[in-house]
Amino acid sequence: MVSRIACVGGGPGGLFFATLIKQADPSVEVTVFERNRAEDTFGFGVVFSDATLAGIHEADPVLRTGLADHGRHWDDIEIRLKGRRIRCGGNGMAAITRKTLLQLLHRRAAEVGVDLRFSSEVPSDPGQLADYDLIVAADGANSAFRGRLADVLVPEVEVATAKFIWFGTSYLFDGLTFVHEHGPHGTFAVHGYPISDDVSTFIVETDEESWRSAGLDEFDTAQPPGPSDEKSRRYLEKLFAEQIDGHELLVNNSRWGNFRTWRTRRWTSGNVALLGDAAHTAHFSVGSGTKMAMEDAVALAGSLLEHRDDLPSALEAYEAARRPSVEKIQGSARPSLSWWEHFGRYHDAFEPTQFAFHFMSRSIGKERIARRDPEFIGQVERDWRAGHEDRDPLETPLRLGEREFAGRRLSTADIEELRAADSGCVWLAAPDGEAELPAAYGRLAEAVATVADQGASALAAVHGGTPLTRSLLAEQARLVHGIPALIVEDGMDDDRAETLLLSGRADLVGSLSDVGSLGDVGSLGESGSPSDSRSLKEAGALGEGEARA
Repeated sequence: MVSRIACVGGGPGGLFFATLIKQADPSVEVTVFERNRAEDTFGFGVVFSDATLAGIHEADPVLRTGLADHGRHWDDIEIRLKGRRIRCGGNGMAAITRKTLLQLLHRRAAEVGVDLRFSSEVPSDPGQLADYDLIVAADGANSAFRGRLADVLVPEVEVATAKFIWFGTSYLFDGLTFVHEHGPHGTFAVHGYPISDDVSTFIVETDEESWRSAGLDEFDTAQPPGPSDEKSRRYLEKLFAEQIDGHELLVNNSRWGNFRTWRTRRWTSGNVALLGDAAHTAHFSVGSGTKMAMEDAVALAGSLLEHRDDLPSALEAYEAARRPSVEKIQGSARPSLSWWEHFGRYHDAFEPTQFAFHFMSRSIGKERIARRDPEFIGQVERDWRAGHEDRDPLETPLRLGEREFAGRRLSTADIEELRAADSGCVWLAAPDGEAELPAAYGRLAEAVATVADQGASALAAVHGGTPLTRSLLAEQARLVHGIPALIVEDGMDDDRAETLLLSGRADLVGSLSDVGSLGDVGSLGESGSPSDSRSLKEAGALGEGEARA
């Protein structure tokens, strides 16, 4: 029987778990160790999607009440680009200041009898907490417990290439707003959303080249939490002055970093259970960190109550219940994070409506977006038809040299014919992981150069890999090398096909029953040389603008 529980870390997940288990069984002694003072808060706001809060609200009304009494709610996402503001509705969300949420959770935990110990040096060794039956490690993305138990938990981390910094602002956004500005040193973007009646969260992202060019790499991020990067604040306040009507940026431990996606092979070891960011993280562009931690709390409390006399079974049930949902969110977050690693390229290549659709479709398809906001999708389709002789995407012809495709979706027979023809088509197998993309980009560049030396134009036909690596390789062809791209997938439906075309990820799409067989003909060898010279023979010139049609 678990009678004494230590919760290490007093963030939303740890506090919520402590409250749930204590109110369910008052006989259990629950202690929360938090190194900061009760009034200390790093960061500005937390955001939740309406569609994901049912389980949290059912477990305890503290968050629902807090959002209703102190939060801000919106339905639209706004994207600002090149002087235009484009909105997509049906995305119900709510936000609250992190400090207010923590205060509410502190109060609720105290009400049910949780022992809250602030300004307490948080133990990082399970042996220091030997008197407790269960240790819940809710000590964040830099978890000391995860590090100490690495041999058992086997943590893995992926570090994003984009740089980000977290501010607040006295400017009030209407709702979740993405602002993009191309300044003298590169392209910077903002995730902004209101968190109270007088403050908005203001997260800035950029690529490392722009960051260094602007001289924003001088702040010492190795120093302890507290000081903020004032040079970056002044620079970004000036860059985005028109977008926020001259309002100031607010600092709170504001410093640049690279987002780290943490995964652990196991979430538990002995009587230690990881919770929230200690076990898993997902990029903040999907707004799920606090939500996932609080859902972990619900699942862990429920498993402990269901298996009162069997801690190993309780911990096993906890992980089994939560891991599939977390992995699904992390899977959705990866394309979103990738989008933010490349947004400068999209800023330059796309007009506002297509840019907005490209952004909205980074993890979901056209049909799902249309259910949220049919007018937005209607405008995306009207913009396409206006530029393509009033044709629907799949019915729009494309001329490639002397060959004209009657529509943008190729049948298996079309693809087989293209493989066999002297068409100038370069077949590229996308890698299974993003780490191998640079090598694939190199093979693409060499193949395009070979075609150019022969006085021909090329079509990049991308297959294999994953949906993300296929899209990124096709975009490399279209947006860097200026040649059209065909994406071939097994079992592609109309929604996927139209999403790829309307978003500018591909010029042509197609399906094959056996995608893997494409590597046998017209592919690029390991050295980057064409393994089939037929793929590089002259195909004739592309029509003006066809490479980005």
